Amino acid sequence: MKKPRNPFKNLTKFEWALWICSLAAVIISFFAARNTDYATLAVSLIGVTSLIFAAKGDAFGLMIMVLFSCVYAFVSFGFGYYGEMIIYLCMQLPVCITSLVSWLKHPAKQGGGEAKVGRLLPVYGLIMCIAAATVTCAFYFILRAFNTANLIVSTLSVGTSFIALYLMVFRVPAYAAAFMLNDIILIILWSFACAKSLNYVPMVVCFSVFFINDLYSFISWTRRKKRQAAEAEDANRSDNDTNNTNAAAE
Repeated sequence: MKKPRNPFKNLTKFEWALWICSLAAVIISFFAARNTDYATLAVSLIGVTSLIFAAKGDAFGLMIMVLFSCVYAFVSFGFGYYGEMIIYLCMQLPVCITSLVSWLKHPAKQGGGEAKVGRLLPVYGLIMCIAAATVTCAFYFILRAFNTANLIVSTLSVGTSFIALYLMVFRVPAYAAAFMLNDIILIILWSFACAKSLNYVPMVVCFSVFFINDLYSFISWTRRKKRQAAEAEDANRSDNDTNNTNAAAE
């Protein structure tokens, strides 16, 4: 029987440090604010953990992200951020599952945990822009009907989330940059919530930590793209040399 892969053993010393520091920042802010809403603590810890593995192109990170989407939707519902709730249940959750399938179907190496970096064809880029604009406009009216708190910021969160998720399915490094923009919007969104209740301070810290982790994800995916391209070029060169050798022997 094949032994289950341990995703933690592939973490570098820097990634361990980043993960532990991220968890510590969230936990300290939670207790410093004398928070008793443990759902906000749970969602922050789950989210930070998912990003560490997503940065490595490891599908395990997307598995955790599915759980994060469910818990985050629950927390958003509690404050009346119905836009966030709808985004995560109706958009992020199914797209995370789709991305998980995509990453598992396109490994960089057979049997490995690292996904192959993809690319976005111009036609799909055009579709993304049109779809993002359409979805964002539609959600503005949907969220307004729900009397969503901080409507404009919530609507912007929809647009940036859609773009990030779309790119994530295609395994394009720019997905992390789109999430960075979304993190900034969510920091603003939850800062408004903090003005009414300090219980939501951990959510501000959470998305601040997310921003740092998404920045690392973007750097990691960009480097991985160059490395995989170089490995593919070396493999093609080796195949050509082998074919030429065989041809000469014949």
